[in-house]
Amino acid sequence: MGLVETLLVLVAACIGFALVSRRLGLPYAVILVIGGMVIALVPGLPSIRLDPDLALALFLPPLLQASAWRTDWRAFRRSLRPILALAIGAVFFTALCVACVLRQFLPELPWSVAIALGAIVAPPDAVAAEAVLQRLRLPKRIVTVLQGESLVNDASSLVLYRLAVAAAVARDSIMPLDGGLTFLLLGAGGIAIGWAVGRLTIAAMRRLDDPMLEVTTSFLAAYAAYLAAESAGVSGVLAVVTAGLAMGQAQHTLLTSRSRLSAQAVWGFVEFVLNSLVFILIGLQLNQVLSDIAGKGATQLLLIGGAIAATVILSRFLWVFPSSWLTRLIPAIARHDPVPSWRHATVLSWAGMRGVVSLAAALALPLEIPERDLLVFLAFVTILATLVLQGTTLEWLIRRLGLEEPPPEGGVDPDEAEGRRIIAAAALAEIERHLDDPLEGAIARELVPEFRDRAMHLHRVASHDAAATAERASRRRLRLAAIEAARKRLIAHARAGELHAHALYRLERELDLEETRIRAVLGDPRGPAERAADAVRRAQQDAA
Repeated sequence: MGLVETLLVLVAACIGFALVSRRLGLPYAVILVIGGMVIALVPGLPSIRLDPDLALALFLPPLLQASAWRTDWRAFRRSLRPILALAIGAVFFTALCVACVLRQFLPELPWSVAIALGAIVAPPDAVAAEAVLQRLRLPKRIVTVLQGESLVNDASSLVLYRLAVAAAVARDSIMPLDGGLTFLLLGAGGIAIGWAVGRLTIAAMRRLDDPMLEVTTSFLAAYAAYLAAESAGVSGVLAVVTAGLAMGQAQHTLLTSRSRLSAQAVWGFVEFVLNSLVFILIGLQLNQVLSDIAGKGATQLLLIGGAIAATVILSRFLWVFPSSWLTRLIPAIARHDPVPSWRHATVLSWAGMRGVVSLAAALALPLEIPERDLLVFLAFVTILATLVLQGTTLEWLIRRLGLEEPPPEGGVDPDEAEGRRIIAAAALAEIERHLDDPLEGAIARELVPEFRDRAMHLHRVASHDAAATAERASRRRLRLAAIEAARKRLIAHARAGELHAHALYRLERELDLEETRIRAVLGDPRGPAERAADAVRRAQQDAA
């Protein structure tokens, strides 16, 4: 089977597994890994080996940049202390704990090799956690910390991994001072290159004025930042994150509305495909991992693997709870950031699933590393254990602890409702400013009732007016019915040959955007069942 056929089969499998995960109500990352393992065990199928360099260079830059692009910089900066405590402190602490436990089983193993395994399994993969978090309404602080950690922890773990592997190959010890200085230099170099790439990309995109060219440039920026930093011997992860944060902050004034819509659609598709391929490829490595350790005692392997996985899970608890409380002994921190609830700390501790960075780092271990095959197996077991155990129970734990916030009153988030009220008030003020204009006054007087009605309605929504809920339902029903009638008439004219296909696409896009706007402003109460029923109804209408 060729590369193209293999990719098509894997993408088709990803779609099937995503549907299974939706039906079972489980994170799709877990189902994809298990599905990949099942496919790997099917006899007669070719073995698919994951090239570690390709995995990091192909998958990591766009996924990191997409997360950084969406990151709220102000919230990230306000939560920088807990983010760095997890992304750097927890990573180093976990690596040390794993190294100590591994040395208990294999005392002859060099410390540098043991620390290399610790660095491999230390960074949690936020993609799996985000699949759960997106379905729940969690306190914004938890989401910000978990997302921020995911942007930085890969960098800290890979730097520690580089130092440990270099020491293991050279059969030398790691000097803490030298290692710390190297870490700072690699991090600072990555941030500098990422900032430069981000600024150059922003300058280039200002001159493009074309949605497709701008989206393509944003993809090139992710790979340019990563490859430039790696070529310079500094952190490619921090370079991508820095470039993504810079472009994400500039997007509101940099991109046109058409460009933003196009970017959201394209990046959403790319994220789904890459995330899906990443997790299914993890499962497909089962054959390779098992073949590499063939002949070793299964009981001892499972014992060591279970011990390492347990250490990875427990060490995060041992770090999160003390670090959350001890830092509050400092008065300056306690005044501005009170002690978090134990429930918050529990969720942060349990959201520690490992993913593709751990597997790629394990597969990239040099052949001369002692017990290399065992290290790859232990990394695979840790990834599988954390994904299955924590990934399938994280949502249950969040609900059990009562951390899921109730839906907003009236179905509209208060902050969003206030933002929409500000928009409507500003638009109304601008229209009213032209009432006395001799040329535009008459047109402005025609528009004022529409904008005034919108502003008054959103004011009632923002102030939690009880009557606004029923009014919003009526508005939504009437406006959507009008759009559906317009769409049917438009399609009928096109099928009768009275409207060109290009005109149909443009006008239908306008109706789709208007429908999306109405559902966003007035709320969309439909669940999956209602959406499925709508799809069946439309299919029946098309057939008729």
